[in-house]
Parts: sequence; C-alpha cells; structure tokens
Amino acid sequence: MTYSHEVEHMCVVKQGPNHGPAPIPEEGKWVKSKQISDISGLTHGVGWCAPQQGACKLTLNVKEGIIQEALIETIGCSGMTHSAAMASEILPGKTLLEALNTDLVCDAINTAMRELFLQIAYGRTQSAFSEGGLLIGAGLEDLGKGFRSQVGTLYGTLAKGPRYLETAEGYITQIALDENSEICGYEFVHMGRFMEEIKKGTDANEALKSVTGTYGRFTKEQGAVKHIDPRKE
Repeated sequence: MTYSHEVEHMCVVKQGPNHGPAPIPEEGKWVKSKQISDISGLTHGVGWCAPQQGACKLTLNVKEGIIQEALIETIGCSGMTHSAAMASEILPGKTLLEALNTDLVCDAINTAMRELFLQIAYGRTQSAFSEGGLLIGAGLEDLGKGFRSQVGTLYGTLAKGPRYLETAEGYITQIALDENSEICGYEFVHMGRFMEEIKKGTDANEALKSVTGTYGRFTKEQGAVKHIDPRKE
C-alpha cells in the first residue's frame, strides 16, 4: 500500500465504534452482508436499451452469491431474443459481481442486471421474507401454462379506436362490440396450450377449438352486436 507524503506524517487516531453493515432481509433471515457469498434471494427487474426500442424482464434466483436460475423475457426488439438466448447460457453459475461486470450481449439485459443487483444487494428481493427462499425452478412459474411470457399487445388510433391483439389470456382472434360500438369482450387462443396439444398429436382444428375461449360479454345473448377481426377490420 502506498501513501502520500502528507498521510505518512499523520498521527494515528482510532476510529472508535464499528458496528458493521446494517442487516438486510434474506430468505427469512437478517443477514449482515460483507461479501458476495452472503447474498441470496429471488427477484425480478426490468431493463431497457439506450434508444428504448426494446425492454427485458430478468428474473434471477441467487443462492450464496451464485446465480442458480435465470429467466430472460424480452419485448420490442427482434435481435434481443438472440441476446437473451446467449444470456441464458452466460448467467447461471456466475457470482452476482461477475454477472454485473459481464457483457450480456444486449444493453437492455445489462440494464436489467444492474437493476437486479441493486435490489439484491439491498435486500429488496421477492423472497426476502420467505424462509429458506424459493426453490430452483420458481422463475418458470411466472410463465404459467405453456411456458410463455405474459404478453400484452394493444393498439389504437384516434380515427378508428382501439384494437386488442394479445392479452394475458392469449392471441386475440375476435373483438366483440356492443350497441355503442365499444369493446365488450373478445375471443382468444392460448398459444402455449395450443402447441402442447399439437405436440400430443391432436388434430390442429380440434386443438384450436379446445384452447379457444372468450372474455367479457362476447355472445349476442350477453349484449354483443358485432364481432370484428382486430387485424383486418
């Protein structure tokens, strides 16, 4: 250790009390975190790229400072999906500090990693008060049936009004309008379940019927007077 001339000639004054770091909540315990291996928790965060043309939701499950599980969900940028594929290979097995200083290919994913590091380092994880934390695989539970991200795609213009294209229920095939031409319901296809049925060998038409549902007042008996295809009409 090299000291400046001024410091070399200073006398020693003792620091006095040193209480260490404040404890943070981690998986049902209060922990005084002094090194990376003291950190555990599962949490989520969102990042965005500099031109803000896409965003990433990142979920990490960390045990004793090491990332055991990573879920990368992206929206708005085609190239980011391939970056996410690489990040899914890069992140597991790295310490939090390594991951923070690793190029995760896409700026949005790097930003999400930064936001997660802040949450985890300060004890603001989703599992902070869950005794023992969450098991490895908990990240996938966010996706629900069919292992697809929760996606919403909605569009509207002043001239022609709103169009629902995709919601949490699934891909929108028809929108129901009431007597005032306002949306009162919609028909959707759950794409994750549809692909599962196809993989089982179910006929495509039968599979489509089995995974098609409606939301709101969709039928004429319920008050719908017109149905439109949101992508064509």
